[in-house]
Amino acid sequence: MKLNRLLIERIDHRILVGTLAFLATMVLVGWIWINENARMAAFEAQFNARSIERGAALFATNCSSCHGVDGLGNVGRAPALNSPYMFGHDYLAEVNSQIATVQAELDAAMAATPQDQTAIDGFNAQMAELEASRASLIAQMGPAVNLGYDPESPVRLARLGWTSTLRSFVYTTLVHGRPVSSNYWPQAMAAWAQTANGPLRADQLEDLTNFILNWDKGDDWTIDDLLAVRQFPIYPVDPATVVVGPTEPPVGATTEIAAIMEGLSGVTGDPQAGQTAYNSAQLGCTGCHINAAVAPPTEGTWTRVQNERLTLPEFAGYTGEMYLAESIIHPNDFIVPPYPSGVMPSNFGDRLSYQQLADLIAYMQTQDQ
Repeated sequence: MKLNRLLIERIDHRILVGTLAFLATMVLVGWIWINENARMAAFEAQFNARSIERGAALFATNCSSCHGVDGLGNVGRAPALNSPYMFGHDYLAEVNSQIATVQAELDAAMAATPQDQTAIDGFNAQMAELEASRASLIAQMGPAVNLGYDPESPVRLARLGWTSTLRSFVYTTLVHGRPVSSNYWPQAMAAWAQTANGPLRADQLEDLTNFILNWDKGDDWTIDDLLAVRQFPIYPVDPATVVVGPTEPPVGATTEIAAIMEGLSGVTGDPQAGQTAYNSAQLGCTGCHINAAVAPPTEGTWTRVQNERLTLPEFAGYTGEMYLAESIIHPNDFIVPPYPSGVMPSNFGDRLSYQQLADLIAYMQTQDQ
């Protein structure tokens, strides 16, 4: 009798209860199904956040000494990763698109019969305004251009001919390193994967990759971001093809500094070419200057010239360029204490043209703290 009281005796009541239970189950399943994507997205976001956090710690420990604690690169050592160039932001894309549109309209107006001169004049005025705007943007990027950035080729992966994704580029570079990069950097980038005798596991490489990719600002990169970059990439070169020698008449190892400066007048140095020459095996500058072991460090050269060297009485009337030119061609005329004399070769005057000397000076001028 007690058991009967606990059960639903009437069949219609049982049907009603079963129907309600079924509907409640379907509602619950539907609610879970509707919210599953959001739940998984939240889970993935949390997972990525933890991965990025772990990657930040790995970057600080393993990568910051070369690429900078902020990822903006270290001059003469390694390029920026936290850079609009790394992520392929094109500052000229919008104005180039507008120029193409107006040019098409102008071409159509010129081809029309009869021509509408008023419309043609209007399109020409728009073109002039857009070209001026484009030139202004490039001028704003001038300091970055001087450091090797090319606004006409703003996508690093395209410049390298890389056809896969940025993620795969970063990850595979971490795995394998760049064993030949010593041809254009002071030292080669090591392979970081344990499978390549490096120190990091695959999951740690994923964390590092996620941290680096987290720097991407999408369409929100500003020109200030570009100008904050301290070092842009150097593109691989075969050291055998790097011409470091007097392709033009050499400066001359015995040429006086006044004549050297006269020879440099009107010659515009290219800091990127200067950096390539500086890091080349033929000149070997980095071998002595990179760790400041037997010569002053590369970093901060121009700052020290301006703030320390030119304040010495023996350099009264010298410019920074004059000091650098004399230091390269006549290295033993002044020895920076406490370094020894006779270490730097005294034959660079016979190995360098005025253009190459100007390039080296331009590169030294980028070493500004």
